[in-house]
Amino acid sequence: MSSNSEHKSGFVNIIGNPNVGKSSLLNAFIGVKLAAITPKAQTTRHRIFGIYNSEELQIVFSDTPGVIDPAYKMQESMMAFVKEALSDADVFLIVVEIGDHRFKDERILEKVKSSNVPIILAINKIDSSNQNQLEMDVAFWKDYFEDKAEILPISVIENFNISTLLNRISELIPIAPPWFPKDQISDRNDRFIVSEVIREKILELYDQEIPYSVQIEVETFKEEAKLISIRAVIIVSRDSQKSIIIGKGGSMIKRLGSVSRKSLETYFSKKVYLETFVKADKNWRNDESKLKKYGY
Repeated sequence: MSSNSEHKSGFVNIIGNPNVGKSSLLNAFIGVKLAAITPKAQTTRHRIFGIYNSEELQIVFSDTPGVIDPAYKMQESMMAFVKEALSDADVFLIVVEIGDHRFKDERILEKVKSSNVPIILAINKIDSSNQNQLEMDVAFWKDYFEDKAEILPISVIENFNISTLLNRISELIPIAPPWFPKDQISDRNDRFIVSEVIREKILELYDQEIPYSVQIEVETFKEEAKLISIRAVIIVSRDSQKSIIIGKGGSMIKRLGSVSRKSLETYFSKKVYLETFVKADKNWRNDESKLKKYGY
């Protein structure tokens, strides 16, 4: 075992537009599904620390919400997480999608550019494009960052250049003792993981405006040797949404419970008993006290 004088430990903050693959990349690094990664905008709401550990290295990744213009209090809170992410980084990892040169909030890029923190820019989804486009993108971002950023093409879905990216990040991490216990993979507790899994399944199963009006509250989480018993309440903004979540004769909530339970059993590697209920809590997204209660 190495001494702490040789141990490297640091914070990598992942920044990018919604749906460019930030959460998928975090999950690829850690090897465990930590963040809701359904292909709809705004799926990541909280800063999630995924922690990569090896014998002589600990990298603490924060996955910030995609950069958006705040339309209501909940989104203002999400953007506060982005601003916070700019203050404690050892490395900035900016993730962009090939062929997309727009950034929702250029002020954040400007702050990153003017800092003295190393920047890696990963161009994701190169499997869906061609060499010509890639060369144009590399030239564009080189020029934008005035050669301050290292640029690496990746494909999370094809697992292309992911280990190369991780190795380069490792080289930039400072010598320091570990910030967290070495067996820890996230600073989020089990209840948070449960709520993220259920929310991801809602994003997959329901097409209407429903997903963005939903919060999950895990009322009980009881772990025994061979079974985890969970009681979760799905909170929506309106009574009409409640009936959509439940579905005809309870069909949709049954399906939601079934797919959520399977994912949770995979994550926890044991049997899960999951009860789900729905309640309407009008306007929770604009109520500061309720946002605090739900962890924003």
